[in-house]
Amino acid sequence: MKLDAPVTGGPCWAELATSDPEAAQRFYARLFGWRCATDPRQEAGGYTVAHLGDAAVAALAPLYQEPQPVAWNVSFAVADADATALLVEEAGGRVLLGPMDVFDLGRFAVALDPGGAAFQLWQAGEFPGAGVFNAPGSLGWVELLTRDPARAERFYTTVFGWTVRPSEHYPQWGVGGADFGGMITMDDKFPHEVPPHWLPYFAVADVDACAATAAGAGGTVLMAPTSVPEGPRIAVLRDPQAAVFGVYRAGDHD
Repeated sequence: MKLDAPVTGGPCWAELATSDPEAAQRFYARLFGWRCATDPRQEAGGYTVAHLGDAAVAALAPLYQEPQPVAWNVSFAVADADATALLVEEAGGRVLLGPMDVFDLGRFAVALDPGGAAFQLWQAGEFPGAGVFNAPGSLGWVELLTRDPARAERFYTTVFGWTVRPSEHYPQWGVGGADFGGMITMDDKFPHEVPPHWLPYFAVADVDACAATAAGAGGTVLMAPTSVPEGPRIAVLRDPQAAVFGVYRAGDHD
């Protein structure tokens, strides 16, 4: 990710919805060295912020409603959550929740793109988003997996004004040309029951060691450590509660 701070239109936060917050905190603390702090306010619903040093890097939260899946979710920074939510609807997406205020921290909404991939909008108040990117243990790349890449490109460029670096196999998203993510077309190799989704990638110092640690802590290695030609070394992992995420070698996306 070429972005090193939250910017309008770019990814600013990653948030885990999990069936077992305490177990998830232990897993990610072991994997990334996160220090987790749960908001004590009852109305915060157990929302927990993970830190590296003093910097907030991600969040973990319990499942708040029955059909909510265990999954990592990506938030994109917007100047006006209400105006962007309207754009989402006009462009063929759907707003599932909000926009709503989160204390004095910001304004928030959950949406689906036309293919069904969930994402979040974040209008910063007191909280702009992650305090560090690209360093080991922090967010560094986001990837859309979709069955309709042409429609996805029209939707996201309309809603966020993203730039697109064209490629037959892996188009890349950017803000003003600063790439922060990519897009994979879900072909027949993807089981039908796997929905389109956004996948966050976290930077790590050693992809192979991280994958081994994840497996030893009860996680699953879905894609073994691989060096992409002319690209980063990556792996795709699943935590013990079944949330999927990627890791890449720190510095490979700079």
